[in-house]
Amino acid sequence: MQTLGNFKLPPFFNYPPYFTLQPVRDTREKQVQLWKELILDYCKTQKISVIGLEEEFPLFSNPAIERSLTHEAREAFLAALVSEAGRAEWLDKGHRKCLILWHRIQDWADILLNFVKDNGLEDSVMTVEEIRSGPESRGTDLQGVDRIILMRALKLLEHKGKLAIFKGTSADDEGIKFSR
Repeated sequence: MQTLGNFKLPPFFNYPPYFTLQPVRDTREKQVQLWKELILDYCKTQKISVIGLEEEFPLFSNPAIERSLTHEAREAFLAALVSEAGRAEWLDKGHRKCLILWHRIQDWADILLNFVKDNGLEDSVMTVEEIRSGPESRGTDLQGVDRIILMRALKLLEHKGKLAIFKGTSADDEGIKFSR
């Protein structure tokens, strides 16, 4: 089994046709599904939240079989993730950067609530940075979470009355007051 760092690549990664958009609809649907799962799994294990279409991305080429995805294929696979509700979003109008959501925003909100409960943080105040890099978040999905994703989950929880967000003197010290 081939690996990319500590990530085990699926068998199809060594099959050259999977690096070319397939013309037959059923085959392409299977190909797109495999790539969507691979991108989500890889991004989750490597804690990658943004993929740039124009930038080098380890999954998009396989030197062992001398194959790389074309720009069209990259865009097709990312667009398929975007079209699957809550899995990815384009960050720009030109579709050059894609935010990957290996957890949907609602799932991130649930992770946050469990984090607060598990650490006894109800009725306490934390900064956004403490949530991302504080000692309580070490070893959790929240450690190093992309700020855009975290803020969207926090805003969802604020809308539901689970917390209050208040501005600090800079974006780094925005405060979060959790409620019971």
